[in-house]
Order: sequence, then structure tokens, then C-alpha cells
Amino acid sequence: MDAKTPKESLTILTDLVLPGETNYLDNLFGGELLARMDRACSIAARRHSRRIVVTASVNHVAFNKSVPVGSVVTVEAKVSRAFNSSMEIYVDVWIEDRQSRHRTKVNEGIYTFVAVDETGKPVQIPQLEPETDLEKERFEGALRRKQLSLVLAGKLKPNEATALKALFN
Repeated sequence: MDAKTPKESLTILTDLVLPGETNYLDNLFGGELLARMDRACSIAARRHSRRIVVTASVNHVAFNKSVPVGSVVTVEAKVSRAFNSSMEIYVDVWIEDRQSRHRTKVNEGIYTFVAVDETGKPVQIPQLEPETDLEKERFEGALRRKQLSLVLAGKLKPNEATALKALFN
């Protein structure tokens, strides 16, 4: 199975924030944004694995800025690291100024997806070869995040978390 690059999974969803999707302050509901992010990540994971994929976890979401009604929202997702059957997907959310078309990053998240067969059994996926500096940074961070998650879940002994230990040596 040949390795793939992050750009092969790049998924860009652009949409408008409508009044029915907003809270009392006329900002996009957080849950609505999470759903958009999950859809983009799902497509990115499927592009990488070419398999059925399921959301395993939402590892991190940062609601840094509100997204007002009428905003053009762009959700960009791509695989940041592939493991055996799971993939970490990094997602960035941008809004665009209507006049200048200047883009501002407003949110980001990290999702984990697992590729499965038709019976729901995890299947092996291609590895990932990052190309850009940002892709390499996210790739390296993904192993630390996975190991931390496994340690906290009691599935990995702390002394076996080599990527985490390297941070403190």
C-alpha cells in the first residue's frame, strides 16, 4: 500500500451562515460548526483511506472567534497522520470578509477517524508522508497526542510513550 500526502485528502467546504443556524447573539451555533467540521474530516479520511470511515473521537476544538450570521465559512480538513486503521484529521475554519475577501482563521479542531470494512471491523490504511513544514509539525504532534490519549485511557504505560518522554528529556 503506497503512502499518500496530506494534500491528497484535502477537503474544503464553503457555506453561508443562515439565521436559522445561529444563537441569540446571531452567531453560528457551536454544534452546527462541529457538524460541518465532522463532515469535512469524514470526507478527508475517506479520501485518504478509500474506505468507510467512522468518527472515533473529537480530540480538540478551539472556538477562538464567533462566526456571525451572513458569514462565508470555509472548513479545510486534511489527514495529519495515519496509523494502522486510524487517522488524525486536522481541521481549520476560516471566515471571509465580504468586502475585502480577507480570510480570518476563527476555529480549529482535531478529529480521529477509523477506517472499517462493511462489517465495521478496522482495516489497514496507507501511511502518510507530510510535505510542508506545517504538515510535518502536525504529523509529529499527532503521535504525541495519540500516546497521551492512550496513557490517559490506561491502554499504554507512561514509560512506553516514547514520543511523550522525548519532550521531557
